[in-house]
Amino acid sequence: MRDLASALLSWDRFAVASVVAVRGSAPRPVGAAMAVGPSGEVIGSVSGGCVEAEVYDLACQVLSTSEPVLASFGYSDDTAFAVGLTCGGSLDVLVQRDSPALRAALSASVAGHPLSVRFEAEGRVFTESWMPPPRLLVFGAIDHAAAVAEIGHFLGYHVTVCDARPVFATAERFPAAHSVVVDWPHRYLASTRTDDSTAVVVLTHDPKFDIPVLVEALSRPLAFVGALGSRRTHLERLGRLREAGVTEAALARLRSPVGLDLGGRTPAETAVSIAAELVALRHGGTGLPLSDLTTAIHRSPAPFLLTQRNCLPIGS
Repeated sequence: MRDLASALLSWDRFAVASVVAVRGSAPRPVGAAMAVGPSGEVIGSVSGGCVEAEVYDLACQVLSTSEPVLASFGYSDDTAFAVGLTCGGSLDVLVQRDSPALRAALSASVAGHPLSVRFEAEGRVFTESWMPPPRLLVFGAIDHAAAVAEIGHFLGYHVTVCDARPVFATAERFPAAHSVVVDWPHRYLASTRTDDSTAVVVLTHDPKFDIPVLVEALSRPLAFVGALGSRRTHLERLGRLREAGVTEAALARLRSPVGLDLGGRTPAETAVSIAAELVALRHGGTGLPLSDLTTAIHRSPAPFLLTQRNCLPIGS
């Protein structure tokens, strides 16, 4: 739901449907949401299109009655047009109206504050935890950085582009970035907040920039540290990093040359390659074609929305 927050806050009333449980294979995870606005407009999704029409009707009903609804959807082989998940799984969807408490939570989420919200329906209580989005720090204000910033923003990262050269590090060149910083990369990284969900991508191609920032990055427990460059650049970079005192264990965390082997060459194609590696690492993917695998397509990630009792409502 947090992904829809800005649009929801712009409506004077809405009904929002949230996936609160998933069993078996399903296209969207727990926490996925779809909302219907005051004029019948719809945003978001709770499945791959299998049950959206039925959920839309429920949302319109909830808009009219203001009574929350908890509905279950599963696989149906009675008819190709039956409401159900053709992938074979099942899911529960909670549909509710907007409220002052929900609007307050969405506003706090947009402002970047972590919080938990409580929903109730049919004798069950649900809580959803909204943490600040993970950070993507892109060092090197080049064309590749603009493409990486755009796809990073699309994937839900809070994107910062940093470069020591003010003529290149401008907001106009990186409209998708949440912030553009003019500073030496290693100095900025040393002074900024990071955690184990932060991703760092170094695109500078210049040892005087990338070696100091990689030394700093590899000393931190980050989720991802990648650097652009050729095989030759990578080998030279490893030598410089060893000379700077970086241990072999830390060097093993460096993803260089960064990206999956997709064969692309343009900045946009390179950004897709980098994003593919980010997604694969984040969710434990193999990076192999799905057609070559026999394992489940939809893994079971840690749930974002948990069934819970004795929860405190917003503001308590």
